Amino acid sequence: MSDKDKNSIKNKLPKKPQLPKNGFNFYWIYVVIVVIVLGLNFVDFNASSREIDFRKFENTMLKSGDVDKLIVVNKEICEVYIKPSSLNKPEYKDVTQRSIGNGKNYGPHYYFNIGSIDSFEKKLSEAQHDILPADRVNVVYETRKNWGGDILSWILFPIIMIALWIFIMKRMSSGGGPGGQIFNIGKSRAALFDQDNKVKITFQDVAGLEEAKEEVMEIVEFLKNPSKFTKLGGKIPKGALLVGPPGTGKTLLAKAVAGEAGVPFFSLSGSDFVEMFVGVGAARVRDLFNQAKSKAPSIIFIDEIDAVGRSRGKGSFTGGNDERENTLNSLLVEMDGFGTNSGVIILAATNRPDVLDSALLRPGRFDRQISIDKPDINGREAIFKVHLKPLKLAADVNLKKLSEQTPGFAGAEIANVCNEAALIAARKNKSQVEMQDFQDAVDRVIGGLEKKNKLISQEEKRIVAYHEAGHAIAGWFLEHSDPLVKVSIVPRGIAALGYAQYLPKEQFLYTTEQLTDSMCMALGGRVAEELIFGKISTGALSDLERITKMAYSMVTIYGMNKRIGNVSFYDPQQSEYGFTKPYSESTAQAIDEEVKKIIENAYQKTKDLLTEKSNELELVAQELLKKEVIFESDIERLVGKRPFPKHHHLIDEEKSNHTTDHVLTENTVNNNNAGQNSETQVVPNTQNL
Repeated sequence: MSDKDKNSIKNKLPKKPQLPKNGFNFYWIYVVIVVIVLGLNFVDFNASSREIDFRKFENTMLKSGDVDKLIVVNKEICEVYIKPSSLNKPEYKDVTQRSIGNGKNYGPHYYFNIGSIDSFEKKLSEAQHDILPADRVNVVYETRKNWGGDILSWILFPIIMIALWIFIMKRMSSGGGPGGQIFNIGKSRAALFDQDNKVKITFQDVAGLEEAKEEVMEIVEFLKNPSKFTKLGGKIPKGALLVGPPGTGKTLLAKAVAGEAGVPFFSLSGSDFVEMFVGVGAARVRDLFNQAKSKAPSIIFIDEIDAVGRSRGKGSFTGGNDERENTLNSLLVEMDGFGTNSGVIILAATNRPDVLDSALLRPGRFDRQISIDKPDINGREAIFKVHLKPLKLAADVNLKKLSEQTPGFAGAEIANVCNEAALIAARKNKSQVEMQDFQDAVDRVIGGLEKKNKLISQEEKRIVAYHEAGHAIAGWFLEHSDPLVKVSIVPRGIAALGYAQYLPKEQFLYTTEQLTDSMCMALGGRVAEELIFGKISTGALSDLERITKMAYSMVTIYGMNKRIGNVSFYDPQQSEYGFTKPYSESTAQAIDEEVKKIIENAYQKTKDLLTEKSNELELVAQELLKKEVIFESDIERLVGKRPFPKHHHLIDEEKSNHTTDHVLTENTVNNNNAGQNSETQVVPNTQNL
């Protein structure tokens, strides 16, 4: 991209307004008004007068002839005015000889409460009994009104209420504080990234997604150099949908697009459109696209779009999903409706494409669906390179081995392994992260935290040892099972008292024989308990759950049963609540019978195998009780080499008592019941107790 093009794009983008750092806060005006009002209401302009009692007034002032006049105000207070000629006496020096605008010696100088009028007049008459009539002080009665206080009492409350109302409205419209979005509720919540607020992530930070990067890089290239495509008559796709399991890097890839595009990038989640108020979601969609059009060319990224893009009319009760469907309708119209929407490209991400509305997925809205799967061995190696950059690594760290140890790991899980390895090394006060730390981190991620202080009885330990030995021997002598790498009876995680790890092939298709051998290997622990102890325990829970799902999937999804036939009862378009079955009651009974038969046959096959290999089972179990952790090399030493050719490149192990290159545990097919997922996926799993 040339400097001229960069400058042209930069000039098209609106600059953010720069607010003054020390601007005047308008709310101080409200504070000043309130203070002035309160001051005018409560300030006493006769604050120079002093309060006295009637006895002091009588003895000190009245009998000495110093009183000039008395004014009774509102039949409550008597104001005492001292003669100007008497103010120079020492007993009146405490009186402030000033007033506001009415002369130097203007009073009142003192005041006292009179009680009732009759009582006051009687006391005053008695006090002046010995005074000549000509020298007696007359009393003037006045009724005064505090016009300022009365006016303020009517004005103060409305002023305060109006100021409070303006304050609340400004807070609400600006989005601050609780309920701050009341009047901005229809505004889009998208975060804008442009030249002034640019994402630092680039395509170099995204590894293991080469095909997906190529797709989205083409969109970025079009924004940077549109003439390259338009001169041949081509049009850039209006939208791209990133589809893949959780943790595979969909959002990370979108961040890289934001960092590379050089155009305004709006990012938000599908849940940002959802609100309890009617019509808010549709209003936010319209506001989002209006903003994007005003800054075109631009990109909109909607993460977890399934929150707003679910299929309409499925499993909805009256009024239950009307608001969500209205929001989706608005989104569909904005993406490709009657009006033009040129210059705006939509990216979206989801791990549930099966629930999205078909109108949302059609060309013209999302022209491309970019699949982002879990990385292969080369992709995992590239992802490790990215996440190992900030770590201080020892010389023995081997990226190739690490990528072989983690088949089925997504990018987020690999990042977690690298972080856990660094934490483990720091916990051991190491200056560098060693290979052993990564091995422990892989164990930590797939098996859980080691429970060093978890005490189990010797009898339980023997059961766990024979249970895991049963898994190991069954897998060792079954042709289609994955190669064993490690067996442990060290408690890990919440409830795992032991587990076996296998190195699987990275494959996507499984035969009936492979699934059957996987079921036999899962049943090895339960069979070993029955053969050795004559009783069974609850330790096979996870094994039974896995083989049950696997058996039902073989019968109802993959058509691997002769009696039921080559049919699949999985319907991706069925109601999400699944109130009805796609088969009759007699077929349901037949399915249950066939599933039970498959599991019984697998159990009997495993029982025959472990009965034949009882000596090998005993040797492995005793070795486990002795060492707690054994590896493939230990089993080869005890029972001989595996009687089948290796179908997978195994890593070279470093033989020791408790250390080796740990690898991912046994992979199994994600065999779900009908109506969940028909795809065959390789997922990490463990044969645990």
